[in-house]
Formats: sequence, structure tokens, C-alpha cells
Amino acid sequence: MTTIYHNPRCSKSREALNLLEENNEDVNIIKYLDTPITKEVLSELISLLGISPIDLVRKNEAIWKEKFKGKNLTDNEVIKAMLENPKLIERPIVVKGNKAVIGRPPQKVIDIL
Repeated sequence: MTTIYHNPRCSKSREALNLLEENNEDVNIIKYLDTPITKEVLSELISLLGISPIDLVRKNEAIWKEKFKGKNLTDNEVIKAMLENPKLIERPIVVKGNKAVIGRPPQKVIDIL
């Protein structure tokens, strides 16, 4: 089973989902803006991606610029910001087994199939 943390309004997220479907993947779709991610799940995703929490933030979002830009935040503070403002989470995130990738560009999802 492959899981995609998906925002249907995002073209890159839609493209990644289409690639998964074209590759006949059994896909679990989590619309993370509708179903909030827990701290445990977000921390696990960051670990699977092998990145720092700040690397998962969409820094061009208005909410980031208004509330957080230029502040020296700890990893826990960055995670808290993403949990409170899920729009800040980079998308899409695709997980298969113990591998995960941010689907930017969408073709990157093929790497973990």
C-alpha cells in the first residue's frame, strides 16, 4: 500500500496521484488539510524523508511570511507551526513501506515504487 498526503487543489499533488494510479499502486489518500496529521505521524514522515522539519515547510505561504519568517525556531516549534497550519506542509508526500519522498517534481514518486 502506498500512502499519499494529498491536497486536491495542488496540481503537483494531482499529478503525483495520477502517476501512482498509472503504475497500478493501491493508494491510501490522506487529504491532510481535511484530516489533520498528528505530531507522531508528522515526525515519522520527517524521519522517513531524512530531512529537518524546516525542509518540509512551504516558506512562500503567506502565513509563514507573516508569523514565522526570520524567527529562529527549534525543530519542535517548526513542527508545531505545521500542525497548527497544515497549509505549511510541503506536498505531496508519498510513502511506501519505509521510504518516503516529496513529490516535487511529481516524477520523484516513481523512485520509491
